[in-house]
Amino acid sequence: MRTHIIATKGSRQWQGIPAIERAANGRLWSAFFTGGPKEPDPANCILLSTSADDGVTWSAPTVVVDPPGATRAYDPALWHDPTGRLWLFYNLANLETRDYSVWAMTATDSDGPTPHWGAPVRIPLGVPFAFRLNKPTVLSTGEWVLPVTWAPKAPEGWFAREGQLQGVAITADGGATWTFHGGVKAPPWALENMVVERRDGSLWMLIRTGSGVLWQSTSRDGGRTWSEGSPTSIVNPGSRFFIRRLASGRLLLINTPDPSRRTRLLAYLMDDDAGAAPDGAGLGPGLELDGRDNVSYPDAVQAADGTIYAVHDCERHALGEIVLNVFTEGEIPTSS
Repeated sequence: MRTHIIATKGSRQWQGIPAIERAANGRLWSAFFTGGPKEPDPANCILLSTSADDGVTWSAPTVVVDPPGATRAYDPALWHDPTGRLWLFYNLANLETRDYSVWAMTATDSDGPTPHWGAPVRIPLGVPFAFRLNKPTVLSTGEWVLPVTWAPKAPEGWFAREGQLQGVAITADGGATWTFHGGVKAPPWALENMVVERRDGSLWMLIRTGSGVLWQSTSRDGGRTWSEGSPTSIVNPGSRFFIRRLASGRLLLINTPDPSRRTRLLAYLMDDDAGAAPDGAGLGPGLELDGRDNVSYPDAVQAADGTIYAVHDCERHALGEIVLNVFTEGEIPTSS
């Protein structure tokens, strides 16, 4: 494994919540957000950085989304769709207008250093409060499923907290139109769900909660309806995790195996995705990506050659590091 620092906060008061993507020619992209003294804050904006040397060096972060007035931009996700377009998903929120919405913009030239972004487009979900963090999943049917956290009522503050539900937006036409489905309940603070497709075609949703473990739900109709939420045995401190199917067919899970603290970040492999994941011992020792305290919010992408690029943040208000780890599936220890 090799490790590189994408960015430190410099003169910024804080930064974190990174995303990662890789163009077909090897160019890497990372997005994260900053602005103002903290998050959430009306000054929050999204930065973008790129690397043309496999992550060794990175361009100075530049602002890519910075809405005017009291609207904050937050939680970027980078994703290449099956046609090669680079998507930047993000959220906008404004306490004065109580508008909480999910947006995206795309570029077709992510192989170069300065992508030309199309006009931002709001993803119509039909609910008064919504946000999302993680990448879409392309199903075996060709549909895309985008995980969404939402609430039936607009909150007074930045989040709906106890009222937050988990659902998905689905597109069958490459993002031109979307339909919205699902209202899975989980313990507070439930948010930042992720979805993978199992080998039998069912969808498995994992949910961040404040209960000390991740929760789960299953769909057997392509995400239109979801089972009642239930706990898994995956320990988590109420922080973002990452799960994605690798080219080998195994699932990559990046997680903090502590029920209460954001300390250490490890990568695990899962072979059996037929039900709830085993506990930490069953997952094996994993590959330690960062052994420090205050490390969180992993995101990852796998290149065509199998190389895995994973990002996370460390000490958002102190070091303010955006960290890149580059490794292979074979480097991850398992219990077998």
